[in-house]
Amino acid sequence: MSQLLRFSGSVRRDRAVDRWMKEHSGELGAIAQRWFEVVRKCGGDVRELLHDGHPTACVDGAAFAYVNAFTAHVNVGFFRGAEIADPERLLEGTGRFMRHVKLRPGHEVDTRALARLIDTAYVDIKQRLQLETDGAA
Repeated sequence: MSQLLRFSGSVRRDRAVDRWMKEHSGELGAIAQRWFEVVRKCGGDVRELLHDGHPTACVDGAAFAYVNAFTAHVNVGFFRGAEIADPERLLEGTGRFMRHVKLRPGHEVDTRALARLIDTAYVDIKQRLQLETDGAA
């Protein structure tokens, strides 16, 4: 049985995600939009949807990353974050699978390290999907 969180209905560019971005203006919205754009650009196979009210990115329906804006910070989260390499130790959280990076206005973040985490999560989900495919054959 797959341990990947899968969604139906993800699309290349979801109008609901675009509306979410417009509704989250200001500094926090700009942070969320900046990093979700990085997620979107991981590959031509990235699809998106709103899940639990926030933008979520998938490959072949399997969720790998999300952004969410809160009162004082933005989370860039990873559905399999507990299992990906994080040499700069940016990830927070204690869940079985999920981890996130908390971004606050006025606080510096290692942008290269965060971009690498996003890419790592993307590559990881593609490998997991390939393993499922290979196992089903």
